[in-house]
Amino acid sequence: MEDWELCNDDGFVYKRDKRSRISDPGETSNPVDPELDPAVEERNRRIRKKRTLVKLKRKYQREIEQWGVLSNSFNAMQEKAAGRLFLQTTTQGEEDRLNANEATSFPDSRDGSASILDELLSMAEAQEVIINDVSNLCEVAENIIRVEEEETKQSLFDLAVWSSPRNLMASLCAD
Repeated sequence: MEDWELCNDDGFVYKRDKRSRISDPGETSNPVDPELDPAVEERNRRIRKKRTLVKLKRKYQREIEQWGVLSNSFNAMQEKAAGRLFLQTTTQGEEDRLNANEATSFPDSRDGSASILDELLSMAEAQEVIINDVSNLCEVAENIIRVEEEETKQSLFDLAVWSSPRNLMASLCAD
């Protein structure tokens, strides 16, 4: 037969197994609760605060590194596009001069349309490369956001609310 006792901890009422009133001789020599000592409480609070701040610092440093990589890849993409644009304009200028020379010597409409077609084709290829680079940057940004969301979800799952009622009460009283 199990005996139960009702406990009232600041308005939180629950049943627990009845404990025997006989105490061990070793228990009387030990302090009742080391957390009642204000110095120990203050030290524990500082340790928790330091751990939390270090964890937060690591998280922000990791995020800054991710954004740095993203920024560097974006800058590289811009430089690559600017280089292609420069090459395209210089090649286009040379082709225009050659076409002008050819047009004066051999007036033929096919050569002019072929050079325009080549020019449009090279522009389309350059735009395709830029679109692929932007698409890659978007994927990297989506991965960063997904990881941050998972970390946020995990931090919510790690809350004391999901553990036992005793752990919940201990964490609420500790803060």
